[in-house]
Order: sequence, then structure tokens, then C-alpha cells
Amino acid sequence: MRLTAKGRYAVTAMLDLAVHEGSGPISLADISERQGISLSYLEQLFSKMRRHNLVCSVRGPGGGYKLSRNSTDICVAEIVDSVDETLDATRCAGKADCHQGKTCLTHELWSDLSIQIHQFLSGIDLASIIARGEVRQLAARQDAAQAEAAQFEVLDRLTSREG
Repeated sequence: MRLTAKGRYAVTAMLDLAVHEGSGPISLADISERQGISLSYLEQLFSKMRRHNLVCSVRGPGGGYKLSRNSTDICVAEIVDSVDETLDATRCAGKADCHQGKTCLTHELWSDLSIQIHQFLSGIDLASIIARGEVRQLAARQDAAQAEAAQFEVLDRLTSREG
């Protein structure tokens, strides 16, 4: 059992959105740059999350995405579920046909573990993750790196015009 990139990226992107929610709508390009997730992949994830009412989009200049609810009301399990990610510890995807078409000896154990993991992630909301000091520090570092990269891009454009 493992959480794939799809689920991890969805949670990371939503956390980025929650960290920056006071800044107005956030563009997927900004999230892509800060988190190192491809823009096209983010577009796919946000389409699913929008259908599950986790985010809403704002069109036009200065547009982007914002949380559709307060960060205290969005749990990690809901994000993972919205992108069709399953947290299943069984070998049979919960079908109970893991041992020659029948239930294996440990099926109930792994099924119970899957339930426990989902319940654990259901108890963690975005706001509680952001409240952790290291998350805020990491976000500040990412913002500073993004601002520095933007300054270099502007300088590069100016110098290329002069030459």
C-alpha cells in the first residue's frame, strides 16, 4: 500500500493554496513553480478537486484558484479521495479474492488498516498542517526562492533587450 504521486501532489497543491489563501486567487503556474509539479498535471488534479467542491476558480486577470471552504473544513482524506486515489493495503483492491480467487488469511487485517489510514487522514485538516511551524517556514523559503527567480527573469529580459 502506498499513496501515489497523484494523491501526494493533490495534498501538496491544496496545502500551497491554503498557505497563500490570504493572497487572493493563486495561479496554477505559481503552485507549479513553488512545488515542482507540472502545470498540466495540476490542471488535471484541480479539475477533479473543483468537481468535488474543494476549490473554485476565478477567471480573468489576477485569476486562479482558491479554497471553496475554510482550511479547517477540508481534510486530507477528502483531497485524496477527490483525485480517485485509494489508500488500500490489501493486495486485492478490497475485492477479497486475494488467494486463488478467495479471501486470504490476512485480508481483514489489511482491510482494517486501510480503514484506519483513511480515518487518520480524515482527522487532519489543512489548517492543522499549516499551524505547524516548519510548514510555514518551508512555505516562506519557497516564496523567497520564487521571488528571487522572478527577479532574475526580469533582469535577464532587460539585459537581452539591451544586447
